[in-house]
Amino acid sequence: MAIFKLQKTKAALAMIVALTVAAGSVQAQQTRTIQGEEYTPTIWIDPDGCEHWVMDDGAEGYMSPHRTRDGRPVCHRSDICGVIPSDTLFATDKSYISPAAQQQLQEFFRSANAFGFLIYGHTDVRASDEYNMGLSMRRANAVARVAQDAGVRVVDVKGYGERWPRAEGNSAEALQQNRRVEIYCLR
Repeated sequence: MAIFKLQKTKAALAMIVALTVAAGSVQAQQTRTIQGEEYTPTIWIDPDGCEHWVMDDGAEGYMSPHRTRDGRPVCHRSDICGVIPSDTLFATDKSYISPAAQQQLQEFFRSANAFGFLIYGHTDVRASDEYNMGLSMRRANAVARVAQDAGVRVVDVKGYGERWPRAEGNSAEALQQNRRVEIYCLR
């Protein structure tokens, strides 16, 4: 008999706790309702010129990159201030820059009059996509190190492999145009 009363008391107590929590939850929801305000997503442009979708309702905010259908970020660049054919900087299948070429690159970076640089490496199609992505990234990083040694700000470094060709086809001329490092100047 005492056990039955104890179980009834526990059940009653649990019900009282549940009702109290539910009432507090309803009251909390009622106090968080905001009348007459509308939150509209906007676009924010970061220092390197790329767009981001932004939403902030006062309680929580988020930001995500705005991308094209093929996955590239939507960016506003002032201009490409340098396209360096990879053949002039790098030996075949290498990412080492000679001291003479490093000095020329440093002079370029110092005289470009930009507050930052974006450096993007590209390759031709003569190797696998995976290999070309790595090679283009190593080459872009090599140019970025020279820029940093020149004392300028490098905002972004990427390797795109063969994915953004300048010229179509497999002719020697098309392949040569696609092997390049592009430098964007942010002014």
